[in-house]
Amino acid sequence: MNLYPASPNTVLANALTSAEDVLTPRIVHIKPERIVFVVGTQINGAPHIGTSLVQSLTFAAAARVRERFGRPVEVVFSALDNAPYEIVSDPATGHSYQRAYAQALGEQAILDSVNTLYRPLFSALANRLRVPCRIETYSTQQASEHYRRTWLRLLRRVEAARWWLAPSSGTPHVRIPCPETGCGWAEKHAERTQVGMVSPEHARVSAVCLHHGAYSVDVQPGGGGYLDLATLYRNLVKEAALADHGGRLYVMVKGGDWVFGSHLVDGALQAVGLTSGQLPARLFCPQVVTDAGAKLSKSLIREGHASLPPGAEPWMLDSRLWPGSSADYAERLLMLAEVLLSDPRHFFRSYSAAELGRLMTTPAARSVHAP
Repeated sequence: MNLYPASPNTVLANALTSAEDVLTPRIVHIKPERIVFVVGTQINGAPHIGTSLVQSLTFAAAARVRERFGRPVEVVFSALDNAPYEIVSDPATGHSYQRAYAQALGEQAILDSVNTLYRPLFSALANRLRVPCRIETYSTQQASEHYRRTWLRLLRRVEAARWWLAPSSGTPHVRIPCPETGCGWAEKHAERTQVGMVSPEHARVSAVCLHHGAYSVDVQPGGGGYLDLATLYRNLVKEAALADHGGRLYVMVKGGDWVFGSHLVDGALQAVGLTSGQLPARLFCPQVVTDAGAKLSKSLIREGHASLPPGAEPWMLDSRLWPGSSADYAERLLMLAEVLLSDPRHFFRSYSAAELGRLMTTPAARSVHAP
C-alpha cells in the first residue's frame, strides 16, 4: 500500500516549489523583522482532527519560514470564547437569542478549558520546533483599547463595508450581551440592535434582552460592554488592527473552508481604506472532508444530522480519544505536516477523513514529493 498521498497538480501547485512560497511576495515587499502566524478556533469542546491539523501545520510552516527567510517567528492562538454555548428562541417574537461560552462559563472556566484541551498540544509543538507561542482569548482581545479604537474607527466607515460583511442584509451583526448580573444573553441576529456614534471615541449600542427588555451600553476605548461581532465583522476588526504592523508580517492561517469567506473580508478591508499591501498574508490549510465531500463537522455528527463517515475514527472528533499519549499525537501530527508540506500538491487540496486517518496511523510516514 502506498504510504503517501497521490496528489494531482493544480494551477497554484504548479506555480510553487514549496507551499510557503505563497508568502514570499509579502515577505519580499514588507521585509518584516518578525513573522507572526495567527491561528484561531472556537472554544466549543475538544478539538477535532481538522482543528489539530491546522494548528500543527501552523507551527510547521512557521519553522520552515524561519529557516528559509532567516526571520524570527511566533504563533498566536486566538481562543474564540464567544462561540455560542446555548441558543433559544423567544416564543413571543420568534427572535433567536444566544449566550456565548464566555458569558455562560466565565473567564476562569474558559482558561481551564484552554489549558486542558489546547495547551498540551501547543507546548509539544512549540518545544519540538522551537517556535514560541502565546494564547489570547477573544474576551481579552475585544477588551483591549487598540481593538476598541479600531472598531470605533471602522464604525465611521461601516457604510462602505457593510455589503461585504453582510451580503444578504447589508447589516453587520453587533452583539452586546445584556449587562444585567448573571444574564449575558444577546439577540443572535441582532435584529433590534441599533448602533450610533456619540463621538469619535464613543458609541452607544441599544438592544433588547430576552429576560430584561430594552437596554443600552456605551462602548469606548477604555471599556463598556462585551463587544461580540459576527464572524466576518470580527475578522475585519482584528485584521485592520494588525495593519499598522510595526515591522511585523501577520499570516492568518485557516482551514480551506475559509477561502470563500476571506474574499469578503479582503473586500471589506479595502472598502474601509486599506491598500492591498496592508492586507494580512493568508495561508489556507487542507480541509478534512467526508466521503460526500462535505467538511467533517463534529457539530453535525453530535447533533445527529450526520454520521461518522466510513473509515473515520472517534478520535477524529475528539482528540482526547487518540489511542496513545498526547506526545505521540503531537509527533504524528508533525509527521503528517512534514508529508503535506513536502510538496505543494499535497498541501493545497482536501483530504477525506479516511485518508487522513491512514496517513496519521502509518508508522513509517515520512516526507516525499508528489510524482
